[in-house]
Amino acid sequence: MGEVIRFVSKSERERDRLIREARAIYDSIFPPADPVSEKRNDAPASPTGVVAHTYRRDDFLPS
Repeated sequence: MGEVIRFVSKSERERDRLIREARAIYDSIFPPADPVSEKRNDAPASPTGVVAHTYRRDDFLPS
C-alpha cells in the first residue's frame, strides 16, 4: 500500500534531540529507581492513608 511521509522541521528535530540529551543528563544524575523502591514510594505516608493537618491555635480564633 502507500506510505505516509511526514515532514519534520529542523527545529522539531533539534527540540527532540535536546530533550533526549536533557533526559540522559538527568538520568545520569538521578538514576531511575528500581521497581522495589518505587513500590515503597507509592505507599501512603501514614498507616491509614490519611494525612493529618496541623494548625496553630490562633488559626481558629478570630482576631
